[in-house]
Amino acid sequence: MSSTVNLKQHVSAAKTPMDTTCIDTIRTLAMDAVQKANSGHPGTPMALAPVAYVLWQDHLRFDPSEPVWPNRDRFVLSAGHASMLLYSLLHLTEVQAVDENYETLGKPSVSLDEIKKFRQLHSHTPGHPEYHLTSGVETTTGPLGQGVANSVGMAIAERWLAAHFNKPGFEDLIDFNVYAICSDGDMMEGISHEAASLAGHLKLSNLCWIYDDNRITIEGSTELTYGDDAAERFMAYGWNVTRVGDANDLELLERAYQAFLNCKDRPTLIIVDSHIAWGAPNKQDTSGAHGEPLGEEEIRLTKKFYGWPEDAKFLVPDGVYEHFRQGVGRRGKELREAWFKRLDAYKAEYPELADQLYKIQHRELPDGWDKDVPTFPADAKGLASRDSSGKTLNAFAKNIPWLIGGAADLAPSTKTMLTFDGAGSFEAENYGGRNFHFGIREHAMGAILNGMSTVKVRPYGSGFLIFSDYGRAPIRLAAIMELPVVYVFTHDSIGVGEDGPTHQPVEQLPSLRAIPGLLVFRPCDANEVVEAWRVVLQLRHQPAALVLTRQAIPTLDRTQFGAASGLAKGAYILADAADGKPDVLLLATGSEVSLCIGAYEQLKAEGIKARVVSMPCWELFDDQDQAYQDQVLPPDVNARVSVEQASTFGWAKYVGRTGATVGMHSFGASAPLKDLLHEFGFTADRVVAAAKEQIEKNRR
Repeated sequence: MSSTVNLKQHVSAAKTPMDTTCIDTIRTLAMDAVQKANSGHPGTPMALAPVAYVLWQDHLRFDPSEPVWPNRDRFVLSAGHASMLLYSLLHLTEVQAVDENYETLGKPSVSLDEIKKFRQLHSHTPGHPEYHLTSGVETTTGPLGQGVANSVGMAIAERWLAAHFNKPGFEDLIDFNVYAICSDGDMMEGISHEAASLAGHLKLSNLCWIYDDNRITIEGSTELTYGDDAAERFMAYGWNVTRVGDANDLELLERAYQAFLNCKDRPTLIIVDSHIAWGAPNKQDTSGAHGEPLGEEEIRLTKKFYGWPEDAKFLVPDGVYEHFRQGVGRRGKELREAWFKRLDAYKAEYPELADQLYKIQHRELPDGWDKDVPTFPADAKGLASRDSSGKTLNAFAKNIPWLIGGAADLAPSTKTMLTFDGAGSFEAENYGGRNFHFGIREHAMGAILNGMSTVKVRPYGSGFLIFSDYGRAPIRLAAIMELPVVYVFTHDSIGVGEDGPTHQPVEQLPSLRAIPGLLVFRPCDANEVVEAWRVVLQLRHQPAALVLTRQAIPTLDRTQFGAASGLAKGAYILADAADGKPDVLLLATGSEVSLCIGAYEQLKAEGIKARVVSMPCWELFDDQDQAYQDQVLPPDVNARVSVEQASTFGWAKYVGRTGATVGMHSFGASAPLKDLLHEFGFTADRVVAAAKEQIEKNRR
């Protein structure tokens, strides 16, 4: 079918001339921005302009003048390569910029100048939408599949908030919907299968995916790789499915959105048939329109067909801004003002809950959030850090009602189940439960946690450290978005034992540490676990990973060793030479810290002065001033040994080029733990030998 026919259908299907003008303004802004940048994707924004227009103008409960009010509908552009679709909407609806304190700044989020700076350095219109950078962008998208999975998390968070806060007389205090536009690429990515399956199981009727079925990817027709029947697939997931046979038919789009709003027992998929080539009449090749600028001549011909001034660039015709003000602008403002009036009444009747809602939205903690947190007595046998974490998590969660989360089918192993009275499980029949069962879906779990966090609840998710690889993409995106998501990873080393190398993480620790903005904690005993949770729960703009053992590790006697509160600085002196002037430094994390304590005692018995430094969080230590870093790791002490049951990658930063690293240089093996420790050299004798070698080397 030629683009000429598509355009004629578009014109005839519009409800009013102003509808047509607004849709064509979205399209021409996208064309002009991509052309000026000489980079980007104009085809999808042009094809989906009617789809997004009807949603925003007629249905989205969103106030451009206050784009962060809590009960707004969420719009997710999972097809992030179509970012100019969203930027055009943010500009034309005059969405206001908001600062980190949620205050409006009296300027547009996306000005016309910002559109002209599309994909340029320091602009607010990057190649893919970025959360925090551009007000009105609800989540960072681009890696396909992430946005739709985020939307599931947003819908879950709405259901949990509604169950927690909606009360008699205020049954709809929290009742927002979540819309996500997705592409063929989103549908192909495995994460969309995981997320859609869970959404259907949970009957999230507040969730609507709009699938742009344009049958084109970068390599060409989807016939090359993709023959799924999306309708059948989603019906099998338990979704309501409807189809719009022409993306330009505004009446059919209206009916589809209404079908979603009328469906109360399951999520909805709207399949929209579109044709991505919106160039001049008779242009048949669609691949270029998807992935590169149209070219000046093609843009002129297209504008001529629209009845647009051919040489006009970045034109917003008279009446367009006013039209959006009278549509989404007026509706959103009225809804927001009515909501805040209801909130005032709610505060009078439910002051404690209203205070909680305020604190959630501002990422604050409740009063007394860390009361009754356990301290663990010294114990040579000790307990696994996953066990002490479970006890600690339950203690904190009692005091923080919106600390919610679960596991990828591993809660009994990761000890992340909330066991106190009233915790319950989040299910289709009980949206108020605080234990989440993500199923064996590590990838989707991470992205769902991100979506939940954008709604401001405090989510955590857990699994085995080896499977952090399955969820790495959303962990990275949480760091980019500065979301305080908590990841609990257990079975942290070759200590897994008989399960063998497939389950024994080796490279995962340095891999996680390589993610900018992610705090990685590997506590050495139960009291460091408590302090790790204490630090993590106070984070507002950083994700964190807690890396914990399956096997028991000693609980150190803190009357003899440094206080566990030293964890807050990332690394601290645990045991030292009597005169504070060590000959050798022993650096370790996690279970290997106790190994270094054993080596320290042997060295001390031989008259050798050593210092043990626990380094549970490299990132926090690197954030300390140079004076503190030099206090812990004196620059004049070059004899250094690091000990960690992981790849040694990264330790050179702390031990130097000539320091010793006791670590893993291969994958593990299947055997009992004691045999593995001996096989791979994690013994006090080896640490002692390495320390002596270091001292001798630095005396020469």
